[in-house]
Amino acid sequence: MGMPEQPRLASLHADPVELRDQRSLLRDALHRFLQNRLAMLGLIVLILLLLAALLADVIAPYGLNQVDFSIVRLRPFEDPNHILGGDGVGRDFMTRLIYGARTSLFVGLMVPLISFGFAVPLGAIAGYRGGHWDFVILRVVEIATAVPPLLFAMFLISITGAGLGNVIFVLAVTSWIEPARIARAQFLKFRETEFVLAARALGASETQIIARHIFRNALTPLLVSFTFAVPLAIFAEAGLSFLGIGITEPTASWGKMVGGSVKSSTVIVDYHLALFPTLLVALTMLSFSFVGDGLQDALDPARGD
Repeated sequence: MGMPEQPRLASLHADPVELRDQRSLLRDALHRFLQNRLAMLGLIVLILLLLAALLADVIAPYGLNQVDFSIVRLRPFEDPNHILGGDGVGRDFMTRLIYGARTSLFVGLMVPLISFGFAVPLGAIAGYRGGHWDFVILRVVEIATAVPPLLFAMFLISITGAGLGNVIFVLAVTSWIEPARIARAQFLKFRETEFVLAARALGASETQIIARHIFRNALTPLLVSFTFAVPLAIFAEAGLSFLGIGITEPTASWGKMVGGSVKSSTVIVDYHLALFPTLLVALTMLSFSFVGDGLQDALDPARGD
């Protein structure tokens, strides 16, 4: 009577042939990604920006809030000691830009990490359980979709107050809809597939089915979506800081730099105060878009053909 149990239990473990196939698919995907020149260019730029953000305390030529009144509104390339000039209160502008990279990338990574951490389980429950769970969660998603995210973010900021932590929280609250939809669609798609039905018939637990069979197959679109969510979070933070309700002093922020230069009404004369942070925001968003497109092509070969 005990003999039939062995093949049943053994079948729940990964087949060596399946593991080899998965490794081969990953190698092929990595090869396609490495062959994508725009994706590699975007990745190199992002690595450089990330290194600059992490090593800001080391590579920045001056202190973040070190003031020298002799360089107030100093233009770029007029002083070799301050290559990118100074801002309106006499701080080295290159230093501010380097520290601004730390703020923008931190916000860009933390916002999707928090929103995906909340939205993916919610969408997974809706897609896998179905029924009343799916109905209730879908209604919540539809209601949230009807609210303009920027206006809702401004409303929440008016309650929580400005600041780095509050901006991250507010942007995470207003950016969970898309990952929830993707997770629901993927779990709804895979829950009735043959390999899931076979695993359930062989006695696999729901945890095994979700983690080893459904989530692993749903990871690709979620990963691509995460890549595109990072620049959106950076742009949203820049927008809030531009309006003066985002990052507060003394924290450096690219969006706040642009907003401050515009409000000072000297942007035509002191063009560098708005130009350089705007270019860095655009470069960061473009690099993430290149990497996201490269991942999508690599993980979905049919799209790239």
